[in-house]
Amino acid sequence: MTEKDAYKAYMHWLFQASGMGSRGFVRTLLGIGTPEEIYGLAASGALADRLAGRYRKKALALEASASAFDVADAYGKLRERGISFVSLGEEEYPGKLATIPDAPCALYYVGRLPDPDRKTLALIGARSCSPYGRAMAGQFASALAEAGVQIVSGMARGVDGIGQQAALDAGGYSMGVLGSGVDVCYPPENRQLYEHLIAQGGICSEYPPGIEPRALLFPPRNRIISGLCDGVLVVEAKERSGTLITVDMALEQGREVYAVPGRVTDALSRGCNRLIRQGAALVESPEELLRELGLGAGGRTGRTDRGEAAADGVRGRLMNLLDYRPQTTEELRRGYADAYGDDLQIPELCLELLGLCADGAAEQIGGLYARKG
Repeated sequence: MTEKDAYKAYMHWLFQASGMGSRGFVRTLLGIGTPEEIYGLAASGALADRLAGRYRKKALALEASASAFDVADAYGKLRERGISFVSLGEEEYPGKLATIPDAPCALYYVGRLPDPDRKTLALIGARSCSPYGRAMAGQFASALAEAGVQIVSGMARGVDGIGQQAALDAGGYSMGVLGSGVDVCYPPENRQLYEHLIAQGGICSEYPPGIEPRALLFPPRNRIISGLCDGVLVVEAKERSGTLITVDMALEQGREVYAVPGRVTDALSRGCNRLIRQGAALVESPEELLRELGLGAGGRTGRTDRGEAAADGVRGRLMNLLDYRPQTTEELRRGYADAYGDDLQIPELCLELLGLCADGAAEQIGGLYARKG
């Protein structure tokens, strides 16, 4: 075992044996010596005598753990499962995350950690999102990924998972931050996304393998989602939601916050609209967000060509009416009549909309139509 692997192996023991929520305890121990030296003290029964007060009981538990723990074997089994381990202070530990006030002492991960030289954005939002939220998450994530922006989220139902899948489908990188061990797929219906993230991006957690998801584990993991990133994009959120916990953490970390506006009558838009009132940057299109990130129009390949191809006649007019917010055919028919003074019949309207979908300029979402990013 190399010196580097030995350090990781003993740190894995220390981190796992200390128990969750023991970051202060781990930092105190590392003030005494290296992980290997701490293991030696624990194995000899001398660790508790070095710690007084509130940490003595934890130190006794570490002593019991050391006597029954094969450090090299445990770390070898971890690596055999394809799980990597990195602790705060190591060179490969994510630099952005290391700067936050309460950086995790260590991360378990599968796949790759984010590239420190590329822009990274958290994309978060409602789990029970609307068709509008689904469309916005997919279009923003796809465009950002094409421009080389890395997408981080919690692999949750709704906006998080939709955005991450769209980023991967666009050939980009995405990291899923879990409120469980990295070997536990949650929610279980996101199994395909979980496997896609491992193959093309990464999965990480501060919790050791085997830890099942619990409600109390999710708020702390949100600081990692924002901490890995340059900024946070909120697509859709209720006025009071878990999404806004991540936003609060992002602001405490000095991260930029961007929000996609929604209709004032939609409950799922109230969180975003409130953030905008409070100073979050309003972004209405992926191009606008890319400019905010200093990337210009970046990887928005194809949209101009699609728009130009559809610029003439009824299709061109419909293209002008289409928005990223999915609309019904009746909404589009009324909008067409208001804008052009022509009552376009539903059969012709549907035919032209399907033509736009075939051209790649629009997409159909559950019977609604939207501009395609």
